[in-house]
Amino acid sequence: MQIEAMERKKTGINGVNPHKIASKAEWLVARKDLLEREKELTRLRDEISRHRRELPWVKIQKEYVFDALEGKVALADLFDGRSQLFIKHFMMGPGAAHQCVGCSLEVDHVEGLLEHLENNDVTYVVVARAPIDEIEVVRKRMGWRFRWVSSFHNDFNYDFKVSFKPEEVAAGRALYNFQQAPEWAAGLEDLSGDSVFYKDDSGEIFHTYSTYGRGGEQFLGIYGYLDVMPKGRNENGPYHSLTDWARPRNKYGKGGDVEANGRYHAPSCGCTAHKS
Repeated sequence: MQIEAMERKKTGINGVNPHKIASKAEWLVARKDLLEREKELTRLRDEISRHRRELPWVKIQKEYVFDALEGKVALADLFDGRSQLFIKHFMMGPGAAHQCVGCSLEVDHVEGLLEHLENNDVTYVVVARAPIDEIEVVRKRMGWRFRWVSSFHNDFNYDFKVSFKPEEVAAGRALYNFQQAPEWAAGLEDLSGDSVFYKDDSGEIFHTYSTYGRGGEQFLGIYGYLDVMPKGRNENGPYHSLTDWARPRNKYGKGGDVEANGRYHAPSCGCTAHKS
């Protein structure tokens, strides 16, 4: 038993990094120490949330009209009678042949939350620049229930910095996450993000918050589970992000590749020029 324990400590258990094996009393001391740090994080998160709610608002002056299954809908219509609107900017431009694994993972989380959000005066809508017929193909394939509309005929994606004109991309002038677009986004005309809007009693609409990149992790509930597991997030591949492991939920165990930007390529995909 002693030899076995020494071997487990040296090599790790089932691939997990080697850990000290302690008594229950020793574990309790370490756990209480960690609890204090967890409480600090909770208090800091509460403080940041308060600052987030105190951000100034920007009045929406432009008329945005989206394409939906039932026809044309205005931004005001997306609130669906509620005062708060959460919009997921899904990384999907016209003719996109590859589903974004990060966007797919994020919207998977909301399927069981829609009724809870709506009961708290929040409407959840997904927007992509792809035409509505292309969007519907993906939505039906994945079995998603949430409302998904197209900004193909308006400037919404460009104004909220999740889509970029070809000349911006070519000149390296695309701005993402409030700064120069990262290297991994080079050549892409569409990226992901999340934005929040408020509509007052007079019908005026205000932009209150947007986040991009890893800012979207706050909407990935799966990390709450992975972060307490011995193996953590399992992001040990070439990108050290969810692109190392996440796939559209109907593609696990079926092979394929994912680029650093999150685009999934099925094994039969022939566009090798897009693979990193």
